[in-house]
Amino acid sequence: MTPFGFVKSPVLLHKSVIILAGIWLTISLPVRAQPSLPPDPAIAVAWADVTVKTMTRAPQNTPTYGSRALGYLGLTMYETVVCSSKKYRSVARQLCDTLVLPQPDHTRTYCYELALNAGQAYMMHALYGYTNSLERVDSLARAMHDYYANCYPPDVVTRSEAYGRALAHKIYQWSQTDGGHKGYERNFPADYVLAKGLSIWQVPIIGQTRTKVPMHPDWGKNRVFVARNHALPLPKPLPYSTDSSSQYHQQYKEVFTRNKTLTEADCETALWWGDDPNLTCSPPGHSYYLATKAVRKANPDLVKAAQTYCRVGMAVADAFVVCWKTKFTYMVERPSTFVATMKFNGTHYMDRWYPFFPEPPFPAFYSGHATQSAAMATVLTDLYGDNFSFVDDTHVARAPVVGYGLKGEWKPLVFTPRAYSSFWAAARECAESRLLGGIHTRHDNEVGLAEGAKIGQAVNRLQWK
Repeated sequence: MTPFGFVKSPVLLHKSVIILAGIWLTISLPVRAQPSLPPDPAIAVAWADVTVKTMTRAPQNTPTYGSRALGYLGLTMYETVVCSSKKYRSVARQLCDTLVLPQPDHTRTYCYELALNAGQAYMMHALYGYTNSLERVDSLARAMHDYYANCYPPDVVTRSEAYGRALAHKIYQWSQTDGGHKGYERNFPADYVLAKGLSIWQVPIIGQTRTKVPMHPDWGKNRVFVARNHALPLPKPLPYSTDSSSQYHQQYKEVFTRNKTLTEADCETALWWGDDPNLTCSPPGHSYYLATKAVRKANPDLVKAAQTYCRVGMAVADAFVVCWKTKFTYMVERPSTFVATMKFNGTHYMDRWYPFFPEPPFPAFYSGHATQSAAMATVLTDLYGDNFSFVDDTHVARAPVVGYGLKGEWKPLVFTPRAYSSFWAAARECAESRLLGGIHTRHDNEVGLAEGAKIGQAVNRLQWK
């Protein structure tokens, strides 16, 4: 057995105990390396797990900055190991023709697991060093170094780690020019001037934050990973209308009506996919975790595992850039604003109705949740197939929530795993959860799913082999 339960061929073993991410694990260390064994995906999974935990606890956590971090972490993971296999190829020059990465000396031996380990540790410090809380990162880096250092001669260890760090450094340098560098320092720019007018987004009365300005209004100007995504035309929102027969009016009324008839199952769905960045790993972290579910079940080789995180990371990163460009082009209002100005069934609900889920601090059209989850589903389906069932337990270990109100009753909330028949089944439920939460129209969600699929397809079209 390898450190995380993936089965390999028998080797000569002796027992050792390490601490990984705060949990004691008993592992077996080979006395000599076995070059004929296939690279193990366990180290990729371990780093993805630590990444998601770090995101969850990061101050100033936002889905925008988090998605960007995952894009660079996934790319680094893939590029540090891609040269270990003749089946795969680097995508760096396809992303940017001037992004020239260090290359290994093919006449010498490398441990690409150590290169991955060093590269991920470097990037985590570069992207999340501001948190001053990377004990999990450093613990994992040491544990993996010690494990693989027992398998290879010292010169191989030194050479492999130097390669991983040099490659990560080059990618980090490239990241600094994308427009999102240190984005956590300007989540809510104080000098932003809010637009005014009918159908224009307004600061929510009850929201996820107390800010009076929107989150990362300029994020849509950032560079994307895949140039094809930058060229996507902006879809148009529904034309504003207070006419009760108009599509605009009907869509917003549906949100209001649906929120007045929520079931317990509806509420649990809305809360499962809420992924509030103040409390969780945020939507892109949730998608990265679902990539881990795929890797754990399929048990691919190391390069495909790393490619899985690379594709998901870049897809959700581009999803937030493209979605934010649309959001801040049109500045479409949230349902609560429209409901507050209208009379449904002859009653004014301005002082009575609030969405079930607290409103995010940015415009509505189109849904970021739907977009990034569709991008995730598109790349994972391409890698693992359309009928890939799995159980999502992202929030099972989450601190308990006291409960929520429903029809005058108080319901205790316990997060329980949710089963899906495919990645798209999860993406569609994620999109629907935003209507159930009262913060998006059906049009927001449907457009988000369609645009997210386009973004994921652009990632899939890169020449991976």
